[in-house]
Amino acid sequence: MKLSLPDRAYREIKRRILENEMPSGTIMLESELADLLDMSRTPVREALIRLSNEGMVEVRPRHGMRVLPVSKEDMIEIYDILTALESQAAELVAKRGLSEQELAELTKAVDEMDDALGRDDLTAWANADERFHLLLVEFCGNKRLTNMVNTFWDQSHRVRLLTLRLRPKPTGSNDDHRAVVAAIARKDADAARDLHRQHRLKSGAMLVEILEKHGLSNV
Repeated sequence: MKLSLPDRAYREIKRRILENEMPSGTIMLESELADLLDMSRTPVREALIRLSNEGMVEVRPRHGMRVLPVSKEDMIEIYDILTALESQAAELVAKRGLSEQELAELTKAVDEMDDALGRDDLTAWANADERFHLLLVEFCGNKRLTNMVNTFWDQSHRVRLLTLRLRPKPTGSNDDHRAVVAAIARKDADAARDLHRQHRLKSGAMLVEILEKHGLSNV
């Protein structure tokens, strides 16, 4: 499906922010962004309003936009929300059960995480880890919950990439994921919820510890 110009602008600006091509603090005029994206200022303005509503940029009248930093306090709040929502998603998924194909997709994501660690490819590991979490939430069947989680994943994406090589090798994370998949496969909703909650609590605490240890107050 062909995207509208505002959607194209939104996706491209967002991609550049998430991949740290536009790091926090970046200031650009609407006209500069329009030239960069080879389009007029109107779709760029619409995209910036959307990104502002998602907490990724600050729209500056007559000055375009500024990419907002994510602080340690922001990450604590984000992980609190992700822990609650994703744990609920894991419970819902286990209650309703998954098709063979859906279960295979979750298992494949964990297999790819194992394979990536075996090759010491942390970028591939992070991609597979993200795919696992987003699939889990998608399969829960609650569209509002899914949309909320996706928004907060986007807000945390930059920090996860920046701290990826500062964390210990995440073998325990892979084990956690396999345990959640096993609980879902046997339709044990309580175990799926509790296992995922413990996984998220550990991940959040470790991320905050890394930010504090390396003095990364705003990224």
